[in-house]
Amino acid sequence: MSTLTQRMIGAAKLDSATYEEVEADTTAIGQAMTVVLLSALAAGLGAAGTGVRGMVAATLAGLVGWLVWAWLAWFVGTKILPTPATKADMGELLRTVGFSASPGILRVFGFVPIFGPLIGAVASIWMLFSMVVAVRQALDYTSTLRAIAVCVVGWLVYVAIFMAVGMVLGMGLFLMGGGTRGGIFGY
Repeated sequence: MSTLTQRMIGAAKLDSATYEEVEADTTAIGQAMTVVLLSALAAGLGAAGTGVRGMVAATLAGLVGWLVWAWLAWFVGTKILPTPATKADMGELLRTVGFSASPGILRVFGFVPIFGPLIGAVASIWMLFSMVVAVRQALDYTSTLRAIAVCVVGWLVYVAIFMAVGMVLGMGLFLMGGGTRGGIFGY
């Protein structure tokens, strides 16, 4: 069995054998969550000026995003775009998708002048490629194009969900005075 660091490196290298190992290891859910937490914390640290509140928000958003994204990938991959060989459960997607966040550790360098945003963009694209490999392996696809399709469909739904939540929360903050000076209720 590989260590967390070895698995993170393998996942970042887009090594399908690493994703297969993580998919099969039912005890790796804690490791997957650790990767997601480290990636979210790195993003928070890299966004200079977010403070403790920003770090907590980034970490919570990372965890919620991981759960939602894994469920969407599972649903789209097993219910909408399955192949005859497709067999996966939520645990498999949680583990592989969690490890696909490994390149996100690089976002800790987001504060670096000029290069920080570039590093963040490269890390995000790298995470997208990792996600495709994670989905392909977890759903037992032989086609990378099918895994890309799952990621695109899942991403569109993911964005719609988070936009709706953002609008609802934004309206709630506005009504309570968090978004404007005084808000509707004059607080």
